[in-house]
Amino acid sequence: LQRDAKGQYLFDLLCHHLNLLEKDYFGIRFVDPDKQRHWLEFTKSVVKQMRAQPPFTMCFRVKFYPTDPAALKEEITRYLVFLQIKRDLYHGRLLCKTSDAALLAAYILQAEIGDYDPGKHPEGYSSKFQFFPKHSEKLERKIAEIHKSELSGQTPATSELNFLRKAQTLETYGVDPHPCKDVSGNAAFLAFTPFGFVVLQGNKRVHFIKWNEVTKMKFEGKTFYLYVSQKEEKKIVLTYFAPTPEACKHLWKCGIENQAFYKLEKSSQVRTVSSSNLFFKGSRFRYSGRVAKEVMESSAKIKREPPEIHRAGLVPSRSCPSITHGPRLSSVPRTRRRAVHISIMEGLESLRDSAHSTPVRSASHGDAFAAPGRSGRAESSERVAVIADESYSPADSVLPTPVAEHSLELMLLSRQANGAPCSIEEEKESEAGTPAAEAEGELRALCPGAGGLGPAQAQQVNKFVLSVLRLLLVTVGLLFVLLLLLIVLTESDLDTAFFRDIRQTPEFEQFHYQYFCPLRRWFACKLRAVVNLLIDT
Repeated sequence: LQRDAKGQYLFDLLCHHLNLLEKDYFGIRFVDPDKQRHWLEFTKSVVKQMRAQPPFTMCFRVKFYPTDPAALKEEITRYLVFLQIKRDLYHGRLLCKTSDAALLAAYILQAEIGDYDPGKHPEGYSSKFQFFPKHSEKLERKIAEIHKSELSGQTPATSELNFLRKAQTLETYGVDPHPCKDVSGNAAFLAFTPFGFVVLQGNKRVHFIKWNEVTKMKFEGKTFYLYVSQKEEKKIVLTYFAPTPEACKHLWKCGIENQAFYKLEKSSQVRTVSSSNLFFKGSRFRYSGRVAKEVMESSAKIKREPPEIHRAGLVPSRSCPSITHGPRLSSVPRTRRRAVHISIMEGLESLRDSAHSTPVRSASHGDAFAAPGRSGRAESSERVAVIADESYSPADSVLPTPVAEHSLELMLLSRQANGAPCSIEEEKESEAGTPAAEAEGELRALCPGAGGLGPAQAQQVNKFVLSVLRLLLVTVGLLFVLLLLLIVLTESDLDTAFFRDIRQTPEFEQFHYQYFCPLRRWFACKLRAVVNLLIDT
């Protein structure tokens, strides 16, 4: 990449490589050295957004989940959304009851290994694949039973479409969880979905607020505020606390983007949003893409031959090893109506998930995948909806993405091919050996007091300095405007009603003759003296 290459250039390059036209639902995510997730901003330089040293590791992800994924125009788009939701299912983001979990897993099996064949699929074959963080033997038997008896003859495209239709009815569809705490100190997960703002606490959905009820979002430090206006002019403010100021800012930006994408009718309605009521304080952010309605209208105009799809489900994957824990079933016949060559960048999955990332359920799932139907979305936010028999627990969310043991060698090979370290820790180690890092260490040794400020403290100081500079700039600008108005009032011949009324007031006449005229004569005298001095010299 050129140093000044924008994020939009990289994203367009990737979408062209994937032959993807309905690209507005997707984004590029990366994790900084502090393990904080970020979405790549398309209007800014790629290099300037990265705090690590190159080569940079990024992930192609669904950023805005389609309101109705089955209604997407092209199969290639549906396939990529299918991969994302399959990943959500494995990482515990998509919770559901046992019967729904078995059906979703059976759809994945049918899409990736084809029809059940007793000669190639021995008893217990479904136990070799992992679709969820943990599951029981009873669930595995249920998955195999559905795959054998109900899905025979379905093509991969049909199975993926049925999978999307089922996933879209679940309460946690589209949830990208942000771990926080409420005002009582209780752990909670905040999320923005296609239908509104959601708060998950324990095994319940304690708040669901539609996008048209959200009036404002702002943050200060680690504190996130959501302003809600409901029926009968009832106004409430929800307050939550993020782990770090950076995580809170990321939460705020995600909220601004999701509200703009799903709520607005046109992208021309998008406005720059400030995190504070004061102009010179806080962060300013503006969503730069198209909105959902425009994306659907644009998709309806797509007229091309459907791109071919090469489904890569049997390729070992670090983030979703649902088909990688068992033998490679290459001999199983697979019905392919289309084939897209989607190359999966081997080095892509070498990135560790952020500590503020996907909550993975630590307890055995058993029969405890609970989720009411989609009708619950229309309920009032005051009604608590149970989403699971077990807690939506953050206990395992600090762990990196699980890696299949036999895929470690593939990861090492991909790392060598791309020249990228496999983890954030290794990136730090590689950076520590660079000449710049050594020089920095020597400088700190010579100046012990210089390294007293950590990154967080330095960022706080920078924000304070920036706020002071903004205040000074606003003050100078106001004074300049007042000076221009004063000159127009006293020196111009404009005879409008507004100026005439001001000039006829006793206060203005007193100011004009007692202060302004003497000041003008003094300034003119000094100016003539300076000019004469310059002429003489």
